[in-house]
Amino acid sequence: MIHESGALSIGRLTIPSEELVMRASTSGGPGGQHANRALSRITVTFDVMSSSVLSESQRELLLLNLGDVVSVSVATHRSQAKNRLEALETLAARLQRGLIRPKVRRATKPTKASQRRRLDAKRVISTKKSDRRKVQRDD
Repeated sequence: MIHESGALSIGRLTIPSEELVMRASTSGGPGGQHANRALSRITVTFDVMSSSVLSESQRELLLLNLGDVVSVSVATHRSQAKNRLEALETLAARLQRGLIRPKVRRATKPTKASQRRRLDAKRVISTKKSDRRKVQRDD
């Protein structure tokens, strides 16, 4: 969620607009004079290391998942304001995904029945392949 002040809310975390660096530049590609002159592309950058609102665990998760600096660049709209809004929303979504702690995988043993099924399948394939071999004569 984006506040009127430009702050970004992700769950209970609110990143103030002072910690977000926004740059406007010309968007690339075709478009003639408008695309060459209008500063409609928006790049929003968030420095994870220098943020004062992140807890240590949040900082570690973001560093692990996204790196030191999270950057989003949007040039899909002709309007700078629309690109700014979309860039902030994209950054918020990326940070939210980065703050999700991955589930710990616990190794499990295969069941007796699954081991039996696997060995039975191997046996069937083995006999199928052995039946394809040439028959040897004892002459």
